[in-house]
Amino acid sequence: MDTGDTAWLLIASALVLLMTPGLAFFYGGLVRDTDVINTIKMSFVALAIIAVEWAVVGYSLAFSANSTLIGGFLWAGLTGVGPEPNADYAATVPHLAFMGYQMMFAIITPALISGAIVGRMRFKAYLLFILMWGLLIYNPIAHWVWAVDGWLRSLGALDFAGGTVVHISAGFSALAAAMILGPRKDDAHSQPHNVPFVILGASLLWFGWFGFNAGSALGANGLASLAFVTTMLSAAAAVTVWILIEMFLKGRPTSVGAAIAAVVGLVAITPAAGFVTPMAAIAIGAIASGVCFVSLQLFAKTKIDDTLDVFACHGVGGVVGAVLTGVFAVKSVNPAGADGLLAGNPQLLTAQLLAIVATASFSVIGTMVIMYAIKFPIGLRPRTTDDESGIDSIEHGERAYDLTVPALKQQGEAI
Repeated sequence: MDTGDTAWLLIASALVLLMTPGLAFFYGGLVRDTDVINTIKMSFVALAIIAVEWAVVGYSLAFSANSTLIGGFLWAGLTGVGPEPNADYAATVPHLAFMGYQMMFAIITPALISGAIVGRMRFKAYLLFILMWGLLIYNPIAHWVWAVDGWLRSLGALDFAGGTVVHISAGFSALAAAMILGPRKDDAHSQPHNVPFVILGASLLWFGWFGFNAGSALGANGLASLAFVTTMLSAAAAVTVWILIEMFLKGRPTSVGAAIAAVVGLVAITPAAGFVTPMAAIAIGAIASGVCFVSLQLFAKTKIDDTLDVFACHGVGGVVGAVLTGVFAVKSVNPAGADGLLAGNPQLLTAQLLAIVATASFSVIGTMVIMYAIKFPIGLRPRTTDDESGIDSIEHGERAYDLTVPALKQQGEAI
């Protein structure tokens, strides 16, 4: 066991945990002021629900050896998961540390989906949804890609830190959930109510993403350094390209656009972070930024109400990142990886495409089944038809801001 590796993985775990509150503020700033509590709570509650699910059975289903499709119950209830390392996954850190690190990935992934359905889903239906989604969608996909006997791993598909497991699964699931839930009754309120919240959330996500990607090296080593640098450069390139596009098309760059671009660049580099050079990371961020910008414009013209564009950012961004991993990966930076298309190995790109199709298809079909399974017994949408009052008061009996005339008058008198 290596104390330096252990210390880094515990710090990285805390950084990834911070990403979920960061996501809460990022999403919370993008919605209207009468939906912000519900939006933030959708992310926050995942910290509780999924953590318990992961400890009881999720980790075992995702990582224990059983079959190529799903793990077994060997580690259910964290039986056998203790302070000693597990050589199959992280030979220099406690098995508990590896489990805890992976828990943070399991938590944020269903929280990402919430951005497509905020403002119009019953909260108790959402709680049941993320529990079922974690059990039935996330755990199998994590097993396929990361478990020692997972079938996509055996085929040679690469996913350093969750481009497939986290972003493609969440992005395509968000698309399916939004389609079944239906549009808002009045989506004219799509302007962000708090731009500083958006920037704060994106900044926390960017900060935490170093734990997401560099932590996936599972040690304080050169590979972690590579992932740290590629993460930074991809996000920076994405923001730069997005700003240039907005200046060219609109005449002025927006803060919200820059925040979205940072997330897009981080999403795209996630599967490639430990397999590509720093210069390739710049190319990945730049390409993903352009593709996702166009995707946002095109998707806005459809009738599907993906409230906060989860599919266009995480689904499309994840696909771009997975594909470009198959293009830019080189074994010279990580012998445990593979050479990609530009290094003369088209087989890696084939494996990446197969992983994308399998993950996207399973996520869409599985999410539809879960949504319909919840819809008929308890319903998906609040029973009230009053969209104007906002879901905060309907579902939680709370308001983020008191904007009544007496309250404003009292504030003025106090000043």
